[in-house]
Amino acid sequence: MSETIKQIRAQLARLSDRNDPYVLALQADGRKGVQQALTQFSRRLDRLAKAKAAFRQRFHYEEALWQSGCQYVAGMDEVGRGPLAGPVVTCAVILKPDFDLLGVTDSKQLTRHEREHLYLQIVNEAVEVSIAVNDRETIDRLNIYAATQDAMIRAVQGLHHRPAHLIVDAVPLAIDIPQTTLIKGDQKSISVAAASIVAKEYRDHLMRDYDRVYPGYGFAENMGYGTREHLAGLAAHGATPIHRRSFRPVQDYLN
Repeated sequence: MSETIKQIRAQLARLSDRNDPYVLALQADGRKGVQQALTQFSRRLDRLAKAKAAFRQRFHYEEALWQSGCQYVAGMDEVGRGPLAGPVVTCAVILKPDFDLLGVTDSKQLTRHEREHLYLQIVNEAVEVSIAVNDRETIDRLNIYAATQDAMIRAVQGLHHRPAHLIVDAVPLAIDIPQTTLIKGDQKSISVAAASIVAKEYRDHLMRDYDRVYPGYGFAENMGYGTREHLAGLAAHGATPIHRRSFRPVQDYLN
């Protein structure tokens, strides 16, 4: 008895080669459902090939550095420069040349579920991951830009494998390591994108914890950004210890 369309679709879902004997044999099956399944199979492979090509393109900075003799290349990013509350979190990630998580891209383009899944895979597969955090007090003392630079430098210093080169998203660092600074680096470098995912997941978990400590501001949803709910919470309850005193309009709610 011939396979059902459902069985054929399930088998095609497990394959990734147009020249697989099973795929070639199906081309002679005249059933409309089989031919539709083959078309969908082909489109899936086209999308996969496109995703792989885009991934390799976003790895070209790292590959050029590896080929020049840099054994360890660290991608760096930060999360939390804009919120009214909470810390700034920075991350340095060193990847292997065979790293192949195609879903790694700018963390802002991913769903929460996708970020959580990729976060675990990145931490598991990377050569090394280092995170550094600067709290509200440090941000208010140094200013947000300087606090971000400070945390990024400490993230690099926390690595056991000293990188020969850094790929940094937008923020040049006063550290004695050669750097490539990219605007929108999380869209141009896989290492920076991996760092952005780890940093965002780490900070999001912190803000969800803060939401339980300081309810009424919506921290679990807005992550400290100045949303309508957050501003309403400030008006109703005033500023919490994690609100940045140097940020407007926090000053209006300190008392």
